[in-house]
Amino acid sequence: MEVINEIKFTMPSLSVNESAARAVVSSFLIQADPTVEELSDIRTAVSEAVTNAVVHAYRNAKGNIELVVKLLAGREVYIRIKDKGCGIEDVEQAMQPLFTTAPEEERSGLGFSVMSSFMDKLSVKSSSGKGTTVTMRKRLAKHEN
Repeated sequence: MEVINEIKFTMPSLSVNESAARAVVSSFLIQADPTVEELSDIRTAVSEAVTNAVVHAYRNAKGNIELVVKLLAGREVYIRIKDKGCGIEDVEQAMQPLFTTAPEEERSGLGFSVMSSFMDKLSVKSSSGKGTTVTMRKRLAKHEN
């Protein structure tokens, strides 16, 4: 994995920081000249991952969310969103469409499905009581000269 450039951003688990995460990712990725659609897809996936951390990982508690964005050789974008919240007991179940741990809050349970549909690769690692790491990758289209 040859890293061309990278950025690390840590933010408190506040819902207002979902837009900050999207802005950071957008600003950083402008250097790769992504298409509007690619940038929109990545912003949506990042928003879902950060929302999951705010809503589920730190439910009624405060903590930090770490966002790492790397631009890799071959126009590939690597994004990692990590929390030290409650963790996910059953990752496989949590990744099923419509599954939610907060039905009383009218959550749709589509966060991981959305992330998966907008990115080329999605990986979720979690330990109960220790937190969750969501890793996503997307290869940007090559530009014609």
